[in-house]
Amino acid sequence: MIHPTAIIHPGAQIAPDVEVGPYAVIGEHVKIGRGTKIGAHAVIDGWTTIGEENQIFQMAAIGAAPQDLKYNGEETLVIVGDRNVIREFATIHRGTVNGRKQTVVGSNNMLMAYSHVAHDCILGDGIVMANATALAGHVTVDSFAILGGLVAIHQFVNIGGYVMIGGGTMVGHDIPPFTIAATCDKRDASLRGLNLIGLKRRGFSPEVISDLKKAYRILAFSKLKLPEILAKIKSDVRKSKEVDYFVDFIERSERGICRP
Repeated sequence: MIHPTAIIHPGAQIAPDVEVGPYAVIGEHVKIGRGTKIGAHAVIDGWTTIGEENQIFQMAAIGAAPQDLKYNGEETLVIVGDRNVIREFATIHRGTVNGRKQTVVGSNNMLMAYSHVAHDCILGDGIVMANATALAGHVTVDSFAILGGLVAIHQFVNIGGYVMIGGGTMVGHDIPPFTIAATCDKRDASLRGLNLIGLKRRGFSPEVISDLKKAYRILAFSKLKLPEILAKIKSDVRKSKEVDYFVDFIERSERGICRP
């Protein structure tokens, strides 16, 4: 299961059925769960824990030092969940002591070729990052978001769950959950509506989708100030966990939210 040309530090903890391809390199503090497959020339280093049944393709690099000038070799983490697909040349960097001290990738995600997850990012579950998508440091992406190819996310931005971001979009503000964002007539992202197809595919009920439509229309088309918009959503839209999540996400935003 381990190719004879692979270089594995004696201190690494690897489940017995893990497959390791030719010339892969695995560092001293790495832990890899059962059923995981490591492709040729992949490098897994640092204080990295990888769960079960992941597929890590050739040339991927996980657990390298963060691209942060303040980093000085401190013990910081990468934590990867289960059943992720991490394609060729994808990179995941460990956290920083001045940040979250860890970079976390949940489960059932697909990180396509050349995608990048920088230090201190937190990814949920079921996320798709298409080719060459780049997350700067301290970015949070909630579950079931889809980021198109060549998307670039600014530092400290939060991406809501069930979001769809069009390819080539530059994102400098938080994207509310359940929405679509894309480049319009400039480089920066703008909201383009609800992610209706994504919500239907994920099994959201017609009632919930209708409520989210009402909440989105208030956000998108009201001329009120943001606190008044949120108050109007709370008073005019039927309460549900989805609507609460939509409102709470906007209330917690520190960078400001993307607008239509």
